[in-house]
Amino acid sequence: MRTSIEAEHWGLPDRIRVSGGEVAAGTFGEGPPVVLVHGTPAWSYLWRKVVPVLTRQHTVYVWDLLGFGDSRAAPGIAPSIAQQAHTLAELIEHWGLHAPSLVGHDIGGGIVLRTHLIERIPVHSLALLDAAVLGPWNTPFTEHQQRYEDAYRTMPAHIFSDIISARLHTAVHQPMDDATATAYLAPWAGETGQARWLDQVSAVTFSDTIDVVDQLDRISTPTLVLWGENDEWLAPATGDELTAAIPGACQAAIVQAGHFLTEDNPHDVAHALLQFLGSTPRT
Repeated sequence: MRTSIEAEHWGLPDRIRVSGGEVAAGTFGEGPPVVLVHGTPAWSYLWRKVVPVLTRQHTVYVWDLLGFGDSRAAPGIAPSIAQQAHTLAELIEHWGLHAPSLVGHDIGGGIVLRTHLIERIPVHSLALLDAAVLGPWNTPFTEHQQRYEDAYRTMPAHIFSDIISARLHTAVHQPMDDATATAYLAPWAGETGQARWLDQVSAVTFSDTIDVVDQLDRISTPTLVLWGENDEWLAPATGDELTAAIPGACQAAIVQAGHFLTEDNPHDVAHALLQFLGSTPRT
């Protein structure tokens, strides 16, 4: 069912069973289908200011990755990029979509490319936002957590919370207010959230994008690469390299924006996506 949603009261209404667990999802607007895929350590809240603009011309499908937001991975399921790509392929089938446009941020970029190139899901167009594709792309903080995972898992939850809160604030270029930071950190709260955070940290690796990178030159669908010009997590030069690796890809910089470019400058991101998606009419 297609519904409307307010950014101030973000939450996804649907629950969909997939092979890897249960996914929180939502469908909004009318028009050609667009699927939004967030990255780490975010959840679908990242898209709350973009969705209302895209729904002017599109049906927008939003979901929380397994292990993120309100989605839950089944016991024994690692929330890797490969697993998320397989889940996205399942969701596209569940929604009955043929060749939707896919938009991916951070590891979401790797997920949508893997869904297209490895899971062999046809797409109408691709948009890659500050995308974790060309490896090695793990940040030093992520590598440190992977190296000393036991220390992070066993530290007191309130100390862990302070660490990831400080880290979150480096994802943006503009100051993040307390209410927004609280919303981003909510899925990672307490001992349960701490365990979930480290589950996804231990599962996320650029090895899941190596076979994607090997096939970038085979992409024939229209592709847009968007990058925050002040990204401190993935350097803007990485966006240049990614654009050059995909035949015919176009590129744009989002001013006054860090890695969470939809947080810093949602207006420009939403309208860049709307313009790009509108420039690739369906036949």
